[in-house]
Amino acid sequence: MNTMETPNYIKSLLIPNTKQPQGRKVWSIDLQQVWLPFFTATNTMGDTAIPSEAIGCPLRLGYDKAGQVRFSQAGRPVIRVAKEIADNVKLVRDNFTANLLNYAGSVMRDNADGYKAQIEIAKKAVEPIYQHDKNQLSNALKARAEAEAKEQAEALAKEAEAETETEAESPKSKGKRDLVHA
Repeated sequence: MNTMETPNYIKSLLIPNTKQPQGRKVWSIDLQQVWLPFFTATNTMGDTAIPSEAIGCPLRLGYDKAGQVRFSQAGRPVIRVAKEIADNVKLVRDNFTANLLNYAGSVMRDNADGYKAQIEIAKKAVEPIYQHDKNQLSNALKARAEAEAKEQAEALAKEAEAETETEAESPKSKGKRDLVHA
């Protein structure tokens, strides 16, 4: 019998949120709409001490080691996220990952039979997908090899035809030719 209850913070991660932010992303999460309000709140509560200039100006011009402005290959200046913001996002990401792993571990420990059953169900469910993809890949590789062989054969045939035409067009000498002085 399962006596464990899923924590609300885990349940809330699984509820669809239709709001789609469109700003600069940090760890695939909108900087302006999510990270800045979050870090402002954590600063307010004393949980973080991110400098005000990092929250006020989170996007910075990128510089190379010589102190010159960096440009991308497309010729645009490189814009980076302030180090203090990026470091705290990394901290949140690492803690988030640890929480996910802790939750999974607690489910494995407290409901081992249910967890094993889910693994078995997933293994059975994947078999038709695996076979389909395996067959499709095999067919695609075979078709690709046949197309490459055909292209190579056509290229060799054209090359041989060109050599034959060159040999037919070149005059064949039937003896000595005398030079005529002008």
